[in-house]
Amino acid sequence: STAKDVFNPQNERLLEIVHVWKTGKKRKNSILCVAGECPGKKVKKADRGDQYKMTDRWPLKDLKLVDGKNVNQECLEFELQFDKVYKWTAVSADEKNAFIRCLWKLNRRYLSSSIAFVSIPSCMLEEVGNASAKAGDQAEHSAYQEMTPKETADMLKLMEEYEPIVNNSMAFAEKLSKELQVLDESNLDLSKKHRQALSRGDLSSPSKVKACIAAAEALSSCMNVQIQPGYRKLQAIAEQLIMFETLKQNFENSFISHITSIFELQHFLPHSFPFQVYAWNLSRLYEREIKAFFELARMLLLGRTKECNGVHRGIVPPSPSPNYQFLGWVFPSHLWVKSSAGANWQSSIACRGVMLIYTRWTFTAYLLLSFGAVFELHLPVSFCHPVHTSLAGPLPEQLCPNPLSVCDTYSRLEEQPTQLLSEIFSSLEPELRGFIDTCNKVQQFSCLQVLVTLNDYMFEMQGSSAATSSSFLNVGLSNILLLAKNNFNKCIVSQTRQSQWAKGGILPFVSRFEEFVNFSEDVFRWAQRRGELDKAHTKLVGSVFINSLASANLKVNTDMVMMENFHHIHCFLYQKKIQCLESKRREAKQRYREHLERYVTKYLGQPLEKLNHFFEGVKARVAQGVKEEEVSFQLAYSKQELRKVIEKYPGKEVKRALDTLYRKIHKYLSPEENLLPVVWRAMEQEFIRQYQEFENLIQRCYPGSGITMDFTVEDLLNYFISITQSSM
Repeated sequence: STAKDVFNPQNERLLEIVHVWKTGKKRKNSILCVAGECPGKKVKKADRGDQYKMTDRWPLKDLKLVDGKNVNQECLEFELQFDKVYKWTAVSADEKNAFIRCLWKLNRRYLSSSIAFVSIPSCMLEEVGNASAKAGDQAEHSAYQEMTPKETADMLKLMEEYEPIVNNSMAFAEKLSKELQVLDESNLDLSKKHRQALSRGDLSSPSKVKACIAAAEALSSCMNVQIQPGYRKLQAIAEQLIMFETLKQNFENSFISHITSIFELQHFLPHSFPFQVYAWNLSRLYEREIKAFFELARMLLLGRTKECNGVHRGIVPPSPSPNYQFLGWVFPSHLWVKSSAGANWQSSIACRGVMLIYTRWTFTAYLLLSFGAVFELHLPVSFCHPVHTSLAGPLPEQLCPNPLSVCDTYSRLEEQPTQLLSEIFSSLEPELRGFIDTCNKVQQFSCLQVLVTLNDYMFEMQGSSAATSSSFLNVGLSNILLLAKNNFNKCIVSQTRQSQWAKGGILPFVSRFEEFVNFSEDVFRWAQRRGELDKAHTKLVGSVFINSLASANLKVNTDMVMMENFHHIHCFLYQKKIQCLESKRREAKQRYREHLERYVTKYLGQPLEKLNHFFEGVKARVAQGVKEEEVSFQLAYSKQELRKVIEKYPGKEVKRALDTLYRKIHKYLSPEENLLPVVWRAMEQEFIRQYQEFENLIQRCYPGSGITMDFTVEDLLNYFISITQSSM
């Protein structure tokens, strides 16, 4: 019934039971059961009523000790020790012995005799051992049996021995699968319909044009199939490749003839609209190269080296040099290496700053060379001597009866170089703006590098002779410079926003200010202008020099936080030696001293709090006009009250209070600033000064009373020295 009601629904097998009750308590019958389930055994206790109900269960591996209580005579009591000891009394000795024998067998078979059996007759255990050796329990044999350590070691050794063979077989199977897939995809068969369309090359109707397009795409797919060198020697494949090349040449000839017949008068177009045609043709050429260049620059900036390699191979032929060339400009190979996750962000942004410099010189030289090419080569040849132009093709002399008109056109264009270059390089400014946006996304301080680069270039151009002729460059870069200044101002505004919550120590906006100054000074080190940077420093440092902190969010003293931060700012500005921030450095030093004094004054009253309050009251009475010798006649400040207060502060109590104060200061002070010795020294000096003030007040307000404090100045000095040495 127990197995049917409790264990069968859970797919468990009942091995043994014993009816028990707890020893020493009111008799309340329960049943201890040993049940088997893969992969282990568990011991359970169930209350018995109308229905059996599971109340507790323990894994057999958690059983530590089985105590039979008596070796010499039969005893109904026994103990099971798990995380605690459970004491039971069995209904009969036979059930108890059968239950213990079952535990003994399970312990020997599955737990390597890890359970201790004490106070149990040895004859009973030997009987169990002999019986299990002869027959064994069929139910237990059906359960899971763990491997011995030796079997486990042998199995692992065998697996390690044959692991390379298994891996090699898997790699070989994968390689075969890939080669089969390539062979399946390598289709060198071109349909008869496509062959006919390419042979005819008929483009007279839209339907035939579509058929030729489909055939050309199919031919391109066949010719782009990767074929191993050995396969090309096969006769069938060689014949197919020859046929593809023949179809390609025939279709190219047909297509060229068709285009030539349609655009017979195309060489007249440059002379009908020379300005627009020239700008349109060159703009397409430069737009493609400019976009490819900035796409490569963005990939380098983002560290996408694999994509950079793909773009690089698609734009320029491979070079044996370790550097990468593009549009005649060299990208050092170290720029292609993405920074590791643990690298310092400053070194990473420095490499990206170099990228900006390369970009600057590239598009600068690009435009200047293009400008010279336009006005020294292309325009005179194209418009004054159109016979030799490569864009328009040969033009008969009779079609240009008046060469002066062409020269007039050239003169008008020469007066409007900015307009012409704006149309030719219309894609340059949007690409530059996109590149700068990418820089800002990668690192917010990159706007500094952009600003320095553009400022230096504009400064160089102002004194150059090419400034007038390259007005297009001035206009375009002025717009980009304005964008860079706006980004720089936004960065400064974001840095001036103070954090609304802080735990103490060096505040976040102080750390951000230090980070910004370090980076900006490194960027502007060789800059020819730094007016914007000085303004930014002045604005930022104004946001750092706060007057107070909201103490609601701080668990420490606000004066302590302000003291540490102003000390940090002073030390940092002293190291940087920035001329425009010298006044702020001196102010930081002054503010640091003020907050140190406030902090010391506030915490000074804690060791002698009641004594401090008493003498504060004495000073208040004197300030109100009470004579010093009459203060002792005030009830609250009489000699008896003074003695009571002084008795509360013997030397040992003062030392204990100072030690508590030292540990509190040590707990809350930031370890980065190492201000503990400074603060503790200030505490010592102020404490001694206050002690001397109290002694002076006693002599002036309580003359002849003989009242003195329990400790002296020498005692205080020894207290401070002892506390300092004990903490080291």
